[in-house]
Amino acid sequence: MAERSTAAVDVADSGGEKPSAAKADKATTDGSAKAQDTAEHSARTTGSERRDDEPGTPEPVHSGHRLARRYRLEECVTRLDGFSSWRAVDEKLRRAVGVHLLPADHPRARSVLAAARSAALLGDPRFVQVLDAVEEDSLVYVVHEWLPDAVELTTLLASGPLEAHDAYQLVSQVSQAMAAAHREGLAHLRLTPGAVLRTSTGQYRIRGLAVNAALRGIRAERPQRTDTEAIGALLYAALTQRWPYDTDAHGLSGLPKGVGLIAPDQVRAGVHRGLSELAMRALINDGATASRQEPPCTTPDELAAAVAEMPRIRPPEPVFAAPPEYQRTTYQQGSYGRTPPGGPTSPVPVIPPPPPLQSRTGKLLKWTVAALLIAALGLGSWQVADRLLEGDRTPEPTPSQITTGEDDKSAKPATPLKISGAKEFMPEGSAIKPEQAANTVDGDNGTAWVTKQYWNYPNFGNLLKQGSGIVVDLGSVQDVSGVNVQMYRSGQRAEVLAADPDTSDPTSLGDFSQRLTKLETVGSTLKTTLDKPLRTRYVLIHITELPPDGSSNRFRGGISEIQITG
Repeated sequence: MAERSTAAVDVADSGGEKPSAAKADKATTDGSAKAQDTAEHSARTTGSERRDDEPGTPEPVHSGHRLARRYRLEECVTRLDGFSSWRAVDEKLRRAVGVHLLPADHPRARSVLAAARSAALLGDPRFVQVLDAVEEDSLVYVVHEWLPDAVELTTLLASGPLEAHDAYQLVSQVSQAMAAAHREGLAHLRLTPGAVLRTSTGQYRIRGLAVNAALRGIRAERPQRTDTEAIGALLYAALTQRWPYDTDAHGLSGLPKGVGLIAPDQVRAGVHRGLSELAMRALINDGATASRQEPPCTTPDELAAAVAEMPRIRPPEPVFAAPPEYQRTTYQQGSYGRTPPGGPTSPVPVIPPPPPLQSRTGKLLKWTVAALLIAALGLGSWQVADRLLEGDRTPEPTPSQITTGEDDKSAKPATPLKISGAKEFMPEGSAIKPEQAANTVDGDNGTAWVTKQYWNYPNFGNLLKQGSGIVVDLGSVQDVSGVNVQMYRSGQRAEVLAADPDTSDPTSLGDFSQRLTKLETVGSTLKTTLDKPLRTRYVLIHITELPPDGSSNRFRGGISEIQITG
């Protein structure tokens, strides 16, 4: 799965973090941090995308632009608060890389350069490596690794909490990595589920060390305690699939308001007791830790040591399907002229032969029966041969059996109905591309209504819970017998619904009570022909999930052309 840049992850996962009881140790931001977090939350909730050709773009760069005659920018992933993040290609080494860009006169340019160069000197493979940090042509850019096979913790938690062994590996590897970074004087201060990646080999890697915080102007009075609490929040989320505060964040639901911070094993049944205690010790919850007589962990080193003291949690045993029960084959005595070794396994009943007919009457009866059997066989053979000969003769059709296409009135061809207009379906009031709705009924497959690109969740980034689509207006109530929809891309989960004949201007799913197709994943065409026409004026092509767009954590879909027949 393709990796997003550090900044991109933080944009998608920003907002909603509640400070713990240790407020003096929580990271503090500069004067613009609050406005910046508001902008990040807006970018996440609206799913908006800024293009290079939009007005107000701060950097004079675009897709295809080259830095140092080496790094070719491919796709702008994020543009926020004066800096942008790109997916790029290192043409010299022919590999994908990530690039952070900001103007050289940006107030944070110097701190970003310093943070990137310090992180590059660490050289720890547990972190996503900084490859270059340069000031050139009025630009400051930071080049970092791009891991196409890594999966964000945000994506892993979308399908449920982690197994105890995976959660143990997470807290063990992340705490050890951050302990090593702090020993070199480096802090993260932005350690969210989007900053932690799991590779295909099961190794956890951390991105954005020092750079994420520098890009946003985040500082902390006690950085070790800030990072330790962040690791505790990651472990809590891995065990419960909940964010340990009373606000939703990073695609996770928060705890109920007013209950405070409760242990993971009280949130979900079956949570490992030792890992639950460890999460509470890292989150600096004095009440919970005092009840278990365990001191809090205030540094990554202390947390790593606490993990090492725990009994090792082994991975779950693999489950194999039981082989089918062996069926022993037995032979009857006399089969193939011999008895199998060991004799038969079960007694086989033997039918006694009929007594022999030794008298003259018996012999006469035998000859009579044999003659009758021979006669019957001869008669049957003759009848079979006659039937076979008759089968080769094809009877000539009578005039009453001959029909022509002109005389068959039952097959009525479907007639395309005139479409008065089309509009975007917006049950939650959030528009996507309403100006493109007319492209779906213009008779041109080359034009389409195409959604924006959404991150992490196929259901429109988990932003449009009721989905979207196109509502077709026939102008008046018509008899509809079929629908033919050309989808913009295969793999969309969609259905076709129709409103009641007396419905006017439908806007919600409840207004479309007539079902034409079931909800399922469709290919490039969504087509149906009804056994019996139904009457309606409005037909909805309803899409609930989008297919991947270039990588497994980005999604986009749409509709190219709609035809209604009557």
